[in-house]
Amino acid sequence: MGTKNTSVTLDGFATIEMLKNKLHRVDFHCTEDVRMEGFSGTFSVQAMYDGNIYVTEKARRKRNRPLFRQDNSSLSLGRNGRYYFIFSLAEERIEELPERLKKETAEVVRKIKEMRRCLPNS
Repeated sequence: MGTKNTSVTLDGFATIEMLKNKLHRVDFHCTEDVRMEGFSGTFSVQAMYDGNIYVTEKARRKRNRPLFRQDNSSLSLGRNGRYYFIFSLAEERIEELPERLKKETAEVVRKIKEMRRCLPNS
């Protein structure tokens, strides 16, 4: 399937099974001699009672680039105009949490103040 074709119809066999973890898996084996570009992604799958299966690719999630990144946190500005401060620390390091959180939030505040000084009309 080249870049000019927008769709291709394939003949083959599909195997639908439920795994031990109760999730489904569908394997499709093409019975034709076809050359097409491979792809992967996240899909929505709807299996109908009559055996028809509809598969639709989901749009890729657009992630916000962090304005600041530190050892355990990051600050980003969402497309909705909201700032997001994300902090994470492993459970076994709980005794470090208060001090690290205080240190990294103070650093973010310092960086924001510095950033605002550089902006016009601030």
